[in-house]
Amino acid sequence: MGFRLSKIYTRTGDKGSTSLGDGRRVPKDHPRVEAMGEVDTLNSQLGLLLAELAEHSRECTGLTEVVEVLAPCQHRLFDLGGELAMPVYQALDSAEVERLEAAIDLWNEELGPLENFILPGGSALIAQAHVCRSLARGAERRCQHLNAVEPLAGVGLAYINRLSDLLFVAARLIARRQGVAEILWQAAAKP
Repeated sequence: MGFRLSKIYTRTGDKGSTSLGDGRRVPKDHPRVEAMGEVDTLNSQLGLLLAELAEHSRECTGLTEVVEVLAPCQHRLFDLGGELAMPVYQALDSAEVERLEAAIDLWNEELGPLENFILPGGSALIAQAHVCRSLARGAERRCQHLNAVEPLAGVGLAYINRLSDLLFVAARLIARRQGVAEILWQAAAKP
């Protein structure tokens, strides 16, 4: 992509609309803009998770692999944002979805089956991975809403769905590699 922003503010959005990559102006609460915003929020929180993982990987080398798998996801989320901003642009392909599936399968072999519901927490890293997972689900819902209004081409919907699965498994793997017990859900006592 050759287009770069040379000016950060344009004042064209001051009245509640914004431009898409195809030149259309839409309200800032349009489903497409909502989807772009949720993907951006996820990408920002994933950046925080990656920064924290990098810090902790000095003490726990098993976290380096998690960084290596998740770091490309920030770039792919930016690609997905581009696809949402420019409806004819396609950047993601099925190979990236397959990459996530391969990581999920590999990590699940190490973790074994999930026998209980788990809660976010145990360490800041685990909780942040769950924040990212829940934001991925929110971004997926926004993208699905957009898809109902304006059908989306490509594999973006599959990618964001698989990414949320990967983040769930990553949270569990982080717990294992940090040696932190997962917090198991305890049902309320029956009245």
